[in-house]
Amino acid sequence: MADSNAERPLRKISTAFKELAATVTSPSPQVPVAQFSHACSLVSPLFGCLGIAFKFAEMDYVAKVDDLAKASSSVSTLVVMVDKDIEADCVRKAGSHTRNLLRVKRGLDMVKALFEEIIASEGSNSLKDPASKSYAQVFAPHHGWAIRKAVALGMYALPTRSQLLTMLNEEEAEAKIEMQSYVNASAPVIAYVENLFHSKQLGIDW
Repeated sequence: MADSNAERPLRKISTAFKELAATVTSPSPQVPVAQFSHACSLVSPLFGCLGIAFKFAEMDYVAKVDDLAKASSSVSTLVVMVDKDIEADCVRKAGSHTRNLLRVKRGLDMVKALFEEIIASEGSNSLKDPASKSYAQVFAPHHGWAIRKAVALGMYALPTRSQLLTMLNEEEAEAKIEMQSYVNASAPVIAYVENLFHSKQLGIDW
């Protein structure tokens, strides 16, 4: 039984992304770096719940989100942040805010794909299929052989669906609603970031 007084990460995530979706779909969206990085930070515990298979994703994602959160003290919006990197000619350099934004976007994509697969696989207690499919779709094309191999091995140590729900302090029905809510709300947010990259002729496959 879920403890109503305990942390409910899925609810926090879906609420934050609904607010972010409202920002990115407004008539002339100005997306504050602070709002974006805060919403993204709420996703971080999910990678931790998935165990060793996604340890690389958790470490990478958390570091990149932290960088954006720090950047928010000196940069107002995502557009301004990307424009500054373009001016400084450092967009593709390791550690640039823009490069980190692209990596964070990929993390959001991964969770969206994972939730879609979990919802679609109702009745199965294994997360191996949903996690493998979403990894293959989002991360695998950008990873070298060694990381792909490590992830494949780590898939055998994934929690079961019920273990994941326990970690997230959720009941099945509620979790499904919150996951679907994130899927719906994250779609325009991910599209906004991708459009930002395309509008600056930066592309997203690097």
